[in-house]
Amino acid sequence: MPVIYVTGDVSGDEESPVYAILKMSEKISELKDEQGEAVEQYTTSLQYFESNAAMKWDGEWHISYEVFRDLGLAFCAVLILIYILVVGWFQSFTVPLVIMAAIPFSLVGILPAHWAMGAFFTATSMIGFIAGAGIVVRNSIILVDFIELRLAENMPLAEAVIDAGAVRFRPMMLTAAAVIVGAGVILFDPIFQGLAISLMAGEIASLFLSRMTVPVLYYLLKK
Repeated sequence: MPVIYVTGDVSGDEESPVYAILKMSEKISELKDEQGEAVEQYTTSLQYFESNAAMKWDGEWHISYEVFRDLGLAFCAVLILIYILVVGWFQSFTVPLVIMAAIPFSLVGILPAHWAMGAFFTATSMIGFIAGAGIVVRNSIILVDFIELRLAENMPLAEAVIDAGAVRFRPMMLTAAAVIVGAGVILFDPIFQGLAISLMAGEIASLFLSRMTVPVLYYLLKK
């Protein structure tokens, strides 16, 4: 069958090709070929049989799709490895869940920060989210470890939880400040801006949310 190449670029308020492709995909799905069958659409794969008309999304969309797919799989692998490491350290299967519960809190800062700065959530933003997850887990570990140290000194659970949030806030704040200063140098870079926003905003959000949430979850688990 003949092959027709259609190229295009996107500009304006929605510069990302994702929005245009999603709208075009809906229109193409309504089309019928000469045999009256729906036009198949492919992203990372190719048409196996050439008897029917088909649409192959390629170029930047193909690359973006593969990048986000691979980063998503890598992030899942990172979560599993973090869980295994924390299980080995605390000798518990439930405490790591409390520690890793702080990871989604970084999105509370990342997504609004992208919107406020008029930036798209790009592949570098995803990389920043994954990299920041390790720092978020580190903050949660020092909270839980401090609680268990206080419990080993026969301090009541409620007091140990409150003490951890107060005493460990300073090293957590210094870590977040170091991340913000380090990422600030690439904040206005056209390629790595998303990485900087994810690191900076994610650490600020998780700093305040994990400081309260992780001790509370640990208290509910152990009371």
